[in-house]
Amino acid sequence: MSAPGVAFALTGLALLLAPFMTLAANRIVAGEGVAPWAVAPMAAGLPGLLAIGVGLMLGLVRALPRLRLGGAVLGLAGAVWLLAAGGPSLLEGADQYARVSPGAGFWGLLAVFVLLMADALAQLNPGPAARAGLLGLGLGGLAILLGSGALADLSVAQEFAGRSDAFVAATLRHLALAFGSLATAALIGFPLGLLCHRRAGLRGAILPLLSFLQTVPSLAMFGIMIPLLSWLAATLPAARAIGIAGIGFAPAFIALVLYSLLPVVGNTVAGLASVPPPANEAARGMGMTPPQRLYRVELPLGLPILLTGLRIVLVQNIGLAVIAGLIGGGGYGSFVFQGLNQTATDLILLGALPTVLLAMVAAIVMDILVDLSRPKGRA
Repeated sequence: MSAPGVAFALTGLALLLAPFMTLAANRIVAGEGVAPWAVAPMAAGLPGLLAIGVGLMLGLVRALPRLRLGGAVLGLAGAVWLLAAGGPSLLEGADQYARVSPGAGFWGLLAVFVLLMADALAQLNPGPAARAGLLGLGLGGLAILLGSGALADLSVAQEFAGRSDAFVAATLRHLALAFGSLATAALIGFPLGLLCHRRAGLRGAILPLLSFLQTVPSLAMFGIMIPLLSWLAATLPAARAIGIAGIGFAPAFIALVLYSLLPVVGNTVAGLASVPPPANEAARGMGMTPPQRLYRVELPLGLPILLTGLRIVLVQNIGLAVIAGLIGGGGYGSFVFQGLNQTATDLILLGALPTVLLAMVAAIVMDILVDLSRPKGRA
């Protein structure tokens, strides 16, 4: 019997006593909690309840990780089934402004089954190709679920329906902030890391400075950027012409680049330093020049550590880009802070949920790339 599985099962059963969904008079007021067995008629809700219970029980079998993985998927399907059945049932006969939302019980069960899935996958230890396939299946299933309209009665779906164009624009801006700052940091950080690796004196000066930048809180960093870029835009018309201003995209982008430099530079130094000395000596013995040794020996052997630095930066920046909404930087943070101002929880979720999903997908994809970059003997 799996010890984590026992903990997940007990937690899941306890969560079945919590409100699974909430019914509110409108999008702003607090909703009234509804138990999982009361969100829909028994005929509609029973399959979901059974799937949740069976999924929790399957998670107990430690010797069969594939069975545990199947239990996690079954439990997730049961929770979603119950959510889809509960939406129209709770809204039937309610006021036209009424809203239904997932409750604490649903979010708790979602966390339990995701953790159970992660524990089962850790036991299975699938290779990069298998992980990529599982990720594709998961994203495909999510796309089918959202496209089917089964969850269209939920309040967060209605928030999206009224802001679909703004959501697309926010998605593009969030991707530009996260991936654009990553690319810029890589262009600056890789050469700087190479110089730090070659020259110990420069490394002793640069790395402490970049470490200090990491200690500055994100809100303070964005705040520092505002007067600096405002002055720059007022002083240089050319800067103003290309869109640099005290608020908006530019300060958020520059702040994210500054936060990204330490992981990129530090991991570049660590990756190049991890190359075994005999490999470099052999390359010298073959008559390779320093640039040839860099591109043929040092970079290929240090690539996993370099990619690990990029993984840290990408996941970090996806999350930090939400804060950019405070200074007009756009992205999913605009929905989060609008929701906070309006006390509209589901509008907050419209920004928070895709941020979490994007960060998880980015982390998994980068982990796959790190594994693929390792020499076969060291994988």
